[in-house]
Amino acid sequence: MSIITRFKDIMSSNINALLDKAENPEKMIDQYLRNLNRDLGKVKSETASVMAEEQRSKRALTECQDEMEKMERYAVKALEAGNEGDARKFLEKKGSLGTKFTELQASYQLASSNSLQMKQMHDKLVADIGELESRRSMLKAKWSVAKTQERINKLGSSAADSGHSISAFGRMEEKVNRALDEANAMAELNAGPKDDIEDLTAKYDDSPNVDNELAALKERIKNNG
Repeated sequence: MSIITRFKDIMSSNINALLDKAENPEKMIDQYLRNLNRDLGKVKSETASVMAEEQRSKRALTECQDEMEKMERYAVKALEAGNEGDARKFLEKKGSLGTKFTELQASYQLASSNSLQMKQMHDKLVADIGELESRRSMLKAKWSVAKTQERINKLGSSAADSGHSISAFGRMEEKVNRALDEANAMAELNAGPKDDIEDLTAKYDDSPNVDNELAALKERIKNNG
């Protein structure tokens, strides 16, 4: 049966395993559904043909068995009638039908096995299609969420990088400030010690006497006059 060979992968296929291997489950599930629906039409047609062959083989086997039982009954009747020669002929016919029965039985067993395999394929296809169709929306939604999360993760990584950059800039600013403080300290050291003695002596010098200055000014005006 070439149809059984052609669709052998249907029996061994596993939906979850296929989806796990798929890079894009959303596209995978749509393509797999299209393939299954196309195969289902072929399997239905072939299954009906194989089942019809099984029924034909079964009828032929039953008819042969009935004919053998009929020949045996006639042989009994012939013996009861005292016609042993006729009984022998009926038994010879039964013997030839026995060879045919063996062949028909083998044919029926093969047809029955083929029919069973085809019905299993058909039932699995129908079940797979039903399962995929019921899960398609859910799987697509999950895939969309997963892709969104992936984009968020990438943005989060970029934000983390910017945080590292800000941190690095802060360390750089701290280093510059430290260098500036060191330079100012060095400049102060290079300026040398300041002589504060003049300021100190001025503190104790007599302040100008306003009354004395006013009297001197009056005397000078008087003399000039």
